[in-house]
Amino acid sequence: MLPKMTKALLIAAIAATSMIAADKINGAGATFPAPCYYDWAYNYQKATKTRVNYQSIGSGGGIKQVTERIVDFGATDAPMSPKELDKAKLTQFPAVIGSIVVAHNLPGVADEKLKLKNSVVADIFAGKITMWNDAAIAADNAGIKLPAEKIIVAHRSDGSGTTYVFTDYLSEASKMWKGKFGTGKAIGWATGVGGKGNEGVTNLIKQTPYSIGYIENSYKEKNNLAAATLQTAEGKWVVANKATFQAAVKQAKWSKKDHFYSSLVMQDNAYPIVAATFILMPRDADKAEVREQVIKFFDHSFRNGDAAAEKLGYIALPVETTNLVRQYWTETK
Repeated sequence: MLPKMTKALLIAAIAATSMIAADKINGAGATFPAPCYYDWAYNYQKATKTRVNYQSIGSGGGIKQVTERIVDFGATDAPMSPKELDKAKLTQFPAVIGSIVVAHNLPGVADEKLKLKNSVVADIFAGKITMWNDAAIAADNAGIKLPAEKIIVAHRSDGSGTTYVFTDYLSEASKMWKGKFGTGKAIGWATGVGGKGNEGVTNLIKQTPYSIGYIENSYKEKNNLAAATLQTAEGKWVVANKATFQAAVKQAKWSKKDHFYSSLVMQDNAYPIVAATFILMPRDADKAEVREQVIKFFDHSFRNGDAAAEKLGYIALPVETTNLVRQYWTETK
């Protein structure tokens, strides 16, 4: 039998632990939106005293951890299908819009100066085009002195939603790519070196002359890297900027019924590699209280985080979409 004082202290300690747990939300997953989620978490803690701990471990890791109920929410750039969500007993909604750029470290070539056809990008990452002065690259870059140097491809080494979106784009751009490699969070690369997370690929490009890789636009902006000008679905040259991202977002076909499962790549008159990034939450009845805490965080961020997201190079969800997400929260348990 515990003495009265010891028992009281034990009860107080348990209560304190419960309060700490209630004031902390744990999430993990995609590196693509990580800079945005860090900013939103910082501002949410300032406003509410609730801490949001987000670990940038890749979409594959986020899906695994939320499926195993290790974290309160997972984050993925590769949306799960309705069938997959039902099996894992998860809900899914978009949080923010980002884009992937084809960044390069080509000495003397500035941002947006190098033009690469979408089919040429596919051939580079498939290992079919191996030299910077290849005729297929030179054909669209008459004003650039292309070196007789080997192209060093940088790609993800981990299970990645960024890879899923990028390979989805390549599958749309090239029948060869679709038939040989397809779309996936991890694929069998024909060439190149791997880096973990957007951070890892960014560092590989920064440190390796004559390299090329795919990274989320905010990482390119933050690290002052150069990126190629690509093509719209119709073949018009297009740069990565707010207007060309929004052009893709306006064509999104969101549906609550299929948990917002859709793709934004290769839309008409838009930058070709635009993507939403998604949040996954457990449907379990005993997770209802935690789920409400996660919803409060994202609702606050939808209401107050647009400027922060766009400053970092992302595109905030349109009001029509955030209203649809709020309806989804209410209707889907």
